[in-house]
Amino acid sequence: MSITKLDIAKDWLPRYTGMKVDDFGDYMLLTNFGNYVEKFAERFNTDVEGLTRPMQSATNTEGLSIINFGIGSPNAATIMDLLVARQPKGVLFLGKCGGLKRTTEIGHFILPIAAIRGEGTSNDYMPPEVPALPSFKLHKFVSSKIIEKGMEYRTGVVYTTNRRVWEWDDGFKEKLRRDRAIGIDMETATIFVAGYTNQIARGALLLVSDLPMIKEGIKTEQSDKVVTSKFVDMHLQIGIEAMTEIGTKGEHIKHFQF
Repeated sequence: MSITKLDIAKDWLPRYTGMKVDDFGDYMLLTNFGNYVEKFAERFNTDVEGLTRPMQSATNTEGLSIINFGIGSPNAATIMDLLVARQPKGVLFLGKCGGLKRTTEIGHFILPIAAIRGEGTSNDYMPPEVPALPSFKLHKFVSSKIIEKGMEYRTGVVYTTNRRVWEWDDGFKEKLRRDRAIGIDMETATIFVAGYTNQIARGALLLVSDLPMIKEGIKTEQSDKVVTSKFVDMHLQIGIEAMTEIGTKGEHIKHFQF
């Protein structure tokens, strides 16, 4: 007997998250930080599932779920594959990134128009020449929520890499300058490509947490605590409002595939 991707996902999504497939909502927030899930659960007085599993999750009474899938593009690909078991109507990645431009400061939000596929993981889903793109209508709605808050955000292309410790490498930094990316992270391109492959509407709202191109801007434990205390609550708030309201106020998101 043959086994399908859906068969595997239906078994593995609960195994990875500790939550039944039907307990996930139609819309989801993805993150790679446990405190986002904790803050979400505290706000909606709900339980965090999967505390002993690779991924933690929570769902509120309005049908919005949040999942901490961990760090890196392989984990990002895994969760986008497993979500075919639920087929959400839209997912928004709330991630952090390094700012690569002088005009990009810590605390800024980036709504990427595309991502450079430097991670390699996405090559298992689509040929290298296929661009990593978000779902436009989802990003359009997220943009409107940011503007409602009276806040600014940046758009541009982000570079996604599998390398975590590269801040010492001048050659790699020069490559980033040539590529003209506005930010760098480890998951966005993978989420965009794997989401496209799995016909899941996807987007990313990135918080600039460090400025890795300069020595004094490299992330430290202390600097990350400052970013968390100043900006994470607003980051999560925008994501919650956007993905709660998009089902009733947003434009219909149509899926395309080759």
